[in-house]
Amino acid sequence: MSRIRPYRPADRAAMYDICVRTADAGADATGILSNDELWGDVYAVPYVERHPDLAWVVEAEDGRAIGYIVATDDTDAFSQWFRDEWWPQRAQRYPRPGEVITREDRMVESAYSRAPGDDVHAVDYPAHLHIDLLPETQGQGLGRVLVETLFAELRRRGVTGLHLGMDPNNTGAAAFYERLGMERLPEGPGAQSYGVRFVG
Repeated sequence: MSRIRPYRPADRAAMYDICVRTADAGADATGILSNDELWGDVYAVPYVERHPDLAWVVEAEDGRAIGYIVATDDTDAFSQWFRDEWWPQRAQRYPRPGEVITREDRMVESAYSRAPGDDVHAVDYPAHLHIDLLPETQGQGLGRVLVETLFAELRRRGVTGLHLGMDPNNTGAAAFYERLGMERLPEGPGAQSYGVRFVG
C-alpha cells in the first residue's frame, strides 16, 4: 500500500525522475529536451529547496517516491527567489537562447524572464502548486489526498487562495482539478489555469 509523507532531502533525485516522466501532458518526456533535468530544475526541485514544508511525496511499499506535490504560499516572493538565487546557479547549464524557437528555448527563456508581478493570478490566488504522479499511483485517490493535505496547510497559514497553470492537452488533469472544486481562470491562447479561494 502506498502512503503519503512529507518530502525528505533524500527524495531530490526522485523529484527529477518523476517530473520528466510526467512532463509531456502527463506522459513521459524523457529525451524531448537536450537535458532531462531541465523539467525538474524549473517545475519541481526549486520548490523543495525553497519550501520543503509545502512538499509531500507518495511512497511505494518498496520505499520509492512515485509521486509528489510541491507548492509556494507566495508566488511573487518565490519568483523573486527563483530569479535572484535559484536560476543564476543554473545559467551555465542552460544558456539563454538567442532566438526562442523550440519548446526547450521557451522553457529556458521563461526561467530567465521569471519575476515577481508577472503572474496575473498571484494577486487573488497567491499560492501555486505542481503535482505529478507516476501511472502506478493513479486511480487510488492519492492525488486528492496530496491536494487536500496541501490545502489544509495553506488554510492553516491563512493563505487566501491558490492557482495553477497546466498544459491544455492534459485533459485528465483538468477533469481532476474540476472534481476538486477548482474553477477555470481567464487565460490567454494556449494556456489553461485553475484557482481556488480559501479565505477572504
